[in-house]
Amino acid sequence: MKNLRDFPDRHFLAKELANKVASLLAKGIKQNGIASLAVSGGSTPVELFERLSGMDIPWKNVVISQVDERWVSPDDKDSNERLVRTHLLKHKAVVAQFSGMKNDAATAGQGEIKCEEQLKKVPLPFDVLILGMGDDGHTASLFPGAKKLFAATDMNSGRTCMALAPVTAPHERMSLTLPVILSANNIFLHIVGRAKREVLERAMADGPAEKMPIRFVLRQEKNPVSVYWAP
Repeated sequence: MKNLRDFPDRHFLAKELANKVASLLAKGIKQNGIASLAVSGGSTPVELFERLSGMDIPWKNVVISQVDERWVSPDDKDSNERLVRTHLLKHKAVVAQFSGMKNDAATAGQGEIKCEEQLKKVPLPFDVLILGMGDDGHTASLFPGAKKLFAATDMNSGRTCMALAPVTAPHERMSLTLPVILSANNIFLHIVGRAKREVLERAMADGPAEKMPIRFVLRQEKNPVSVYWAP
């Protein structure tokens, strides 16, 4: 894979990716006066967030948003917003603007319109968008088998976000749609561990994209993805 970068360990990867993200955000601010960053949840980006939080970036000119969110309270242990607030929105990055996905709707489906309105406050396309990948090949909250996967990956939907209910994971989710993900100026896939490398190799092989939705991102040539991997 031509855009795959191997690193000796996850700490070096986090350092290099943080430097790259900082450079791209600074470039966006210089060009437009403001820059936007979309981040994912899980344990993988924690060290990246910690590094970014202390970097000399004009954070007051950065809007941070989310690739996806579980429909739980922002103080719930499973909340991606909680992860971002704990590990990224502190130190020098405390002055960044944050635009979360979770709102007061009872379900993610009921919260779609309000979430789309919230996303209108975020400068799109994103300057930087960082994806993760699950063992089942999902990315964002585009899960194999989810009823609305086809709609969420429709490049002509005109939608910025959509509610999805994974078959194999807890919690209803809100996710950026595929067209918004692919419109980002710079897309990174941040993965660590040999198991994730095996998932990546399976995703690069033949097979339906809906079986491993990361394929929707990896197979397109509109905006090639930079894959950062460490054992």
